[in-house]
Amino acid sequence: MPVKKLKDFLDSNKIKYVAVSHSEAFTAQEIAASARIPGKELAKTVMVKLDGKMAMAVLPASYMVDFDLLKKTTGAKKVELAGEKDFKDIFPECDVGAMPPFGNLYDMDVFAAESLAEEEEIAFNAGSHTELIRLAYKDFEKLVEPKVVKFSFK
Repeated sequence: MPVKKLKDFLDSNKIKYVAVSHSEAFTAQEIAASARIPGKELAKTVMVKLDGKMAMAVLPASYMVDFDLLKKTTGAKKVELAGEKDFKDIFPECDVGAMPPFGNLYDMDVFAAESLAEEEEIAFNAGSHTELIRLAYKDFEKLVEPKVVKFSFK
């Protein structure tokens, strides 16, 4: 989902957002620093496999996935980190690792960390390593309908 397609989707749903350009950065912490956004408000998307099915775990940049907790809260028998080769073809229009957390547009479950759901606003990669979208968490929740669960730690 390139930036234009994402913006069109948000516009068609009458969502207010801000596009933030930043210098090229690849890790969530680098992106947060480059864009001057607190790590707790930058939502990173971690691709996981739950019983072999791709899903998105969305959490603050300053947090890490607790795979045992994710397994417990989702009821999956097997949870593992997906490798780039597992998902790069799902998002061919995005830079690898820069897909926005809109798994609903790809028929994919989205799990949002409870800590992220506490934020007024969140920002996330918009399909490239140089642009973010910032919007109200409630709007993200309305569009994506993520399952909000506890699966991360600082």
